[in-house]
This record gives sequence, structure tokens and C-alpha cells, in this order.
Amino acid sequence: MSHRLTAFVAIAALTGAAACSQPASDQPTAPAEPQPAPASTGPSVGYACESGATLQVQYAGSDAATVTYKNQAYALRSVQAASGARYIGAGVEWWTATRDGQESGTLSRLGPDGATGVAVLERCSRPIADASMTPGPMPVPGQTPMPAPGGVLPAALPCKGPQLKLAAGDGDAGAGNRVRNFSLQNIGTQACSLTGYPTVTLQDARGRPVASVRAEQSPGSYFRQGQAPAPIELAPQAKAYFEMAWNVVPDETMQKTCPEAATLKVTAPSDTASVSLPFVFSPCGGRIRVSPIRADADPAPAT
Repeated sequence: MSHRLTAFVAIAALTGAAACSQPASDQPTAPAEPQPAPASTGPSVGYACESGATLQVQYAGSDAATVTYKNQAYALRSVQAASGARYIGAGVEWWTATRDGQESGTLSRLGPDGATGVAVLERCSRPIADASMTPGPMPVPGQTPMPAPGGVLPAALPCKGPQLKLAAGDGDAGAGNRVRNFSLQNIGTQACSLTGYPTVTLQDARGRPVASVRAEQSPGSYFRQGQAPAPIELAPQAKAYFEMAWNVVPDETMQKTCPEAATLKVTAPSDTASVSLPFVFSPCGGRIRVSPIRADADPAPAT
């Protein structure tokens, strides 16, 4: 009897261990290895990219798209966008907009949150004779697209570095902490959009990276914590805002002096070209905290 009980316990333990070793189905996965494009479910649309490559997209109504890039197929789903049509999935983002007979699209790599494009892979476009024939999402019957603030129709692609001007705003201080507002102004002639966190790096007075200080994403703002990024569309000359917070008290046991930065370099989400601003400060503790980009210069404090 004892031998049977011992065998039963051993078998149960092995079965449980095998069950626990199965990978969770809802874990995020890296982009798949190159694979043939799936069978066609709709017309394949070709886009010519700045690198010389061709990107193919198959749209499944307004809910999904399959992007084929460098012989690798990415199955994407439609998500909310500040303008145009936006799809994410399999580690990438495909964002399109139509203007003046031209449909443009940006393919980006998604960041750690799995929902925000952080690095542009390709910028592509194709001419269209009739915007109503675009194979992307169709308008919902009975609904008319509404202009964004400033009277600009919601058809803006993500902002690029040359379109933006970085400036420092007001700030606050207390108990060794510092916080400063910064603005990103659209100085271009076309509307553009921003969604997510800016990438901030520091340089010293000789133009060398301040590698000892890392920038961390901090949801919300210094006065209103926990707010997720929201899409923002910028009309020409309009501004969006973000905060940077840091500490100025050295840790006497680990750090007696703090590195001095002389220049901020800021890269907009979904772009690789940065904008610079002379800004002298000495962050301690090896980090700065950066908020999401927001529409308001002064967010209301949490109540």
C-alpha cells in the first residue's frame, strides 16, 4: 500500500511540474523570424520606402492589417490614433495618413510597453488618385471626421525632429527635488502628431554623452501621477509639453559630486532625429524622470 501511495505522489509531482513548465500563452513575444506572407485575404498594397525597399500591406476591413517587410509578415490590429490609421502587433507599429493625393506610412518598432512606436524602421508612401479608394479603415456610416483643435483635419503623421522646436518652460523646486517643463513646438507647415514619451539624452560641455545618468519614463507628471500617454495632434505653431524631474542632493556614501550636463537632446516618439537645447544642470542619483508628452502646459494637480 505504501509503495502505491509513493508512486502516485511521484507521478502527480511530475505531472504538476510539466504543467507548470508550459509557457504562458499571454506573454509578449519578440517579432517572429522571417516567414512567407500568409495567404491573401484582400488586395495587397505596395508602398515605396525611403530606403529603397518596398513594403506590402493587406488590409482586412478596418480592424486588421498584415504588413510584409523584408520577407517577414506582421499581423497587426487596429488601435486608436490621434489621426490617420494606426495598427500594432508583433513588435511593430504601422501608422498611415492621407493628404493631397498621397498616402504616407511609418513603420516603427514598439517600445517596452508594447503599444508605442519608439524607433522608425521605414517611412513609405504611395500616390492615390482618389482618397476614397484607400484600402485602409473606412469611415463609420453616419459619422463625419471632426477637425482637430486649430481646424486641422485629423490626418497627421508622427512628428519628425526637423518639424519640432524644443524650449524650456517654468519649473519648481523643493526638498532637493527639481522639476522643469519643456515644450515641443510644431514649426512645420503641416500638422503632425505625438504619442508617448520623448527620448531624452544628456551631453556635457564638450558634447560628450553623460552616460552616468539614465532617463526613466514616469507615467503622468510631477503633480499628477499615473496618467498614461495620450495621442496629441499639433497644428502648425502649436505646442505639446513634457516634464523632466531630478534630484540635486549627492549621496555622500556613493556620490560626492553630481555630473554636469550642458545640453538636452530630445527625440520625439516614432522618430530618430533629435532636437537640442542648451540646458545646464547637475542631476544626482544617476537618473532623471521624464513624463509622457501632453497637450496642456500646466496639468491640474490630482485631488
